[in-house]
Amino acid sequence: MANIFENLPDDLSAEHFLDLFKGTALRIERIVSKGHSSPATGWYDQIEDEWVLVLQGEACLVFADGRELTLSAGDFMHIPAHTLHKVRHPQADKITVWLAIFFNTA
Repeated sequence: MANIFENLPDDLSAEHFLDLFKGTALRIERIVSKGHSSPATGWYDQIEDEWVLVLQGEACLVFADGRELTLSAGDFMHIPAHTLHKVRHPQADKITVWLAIFFNTA
């Protein structure tokens, strides 16, 4: 047994990614960030679908089609593969903990 909030990293000068489970068709990852945002240029263009849940904190997902969605603790969404997006953290001094599930629907 483990707890998603155990062993949060002390050094958050960079985002922290931890695979909680990795299989052939599914990966579950904990992401811990503190004010980190995607680079100003470029987009995430993932080959897998992603289902994300904000467990703690807040972040904004920005999409290439102009949509901006703010996710707070408890909010979740599905991001289909090849949906261009980036992450912006409006609360630079607060820790955000995500649960991300990556999978293929094809």
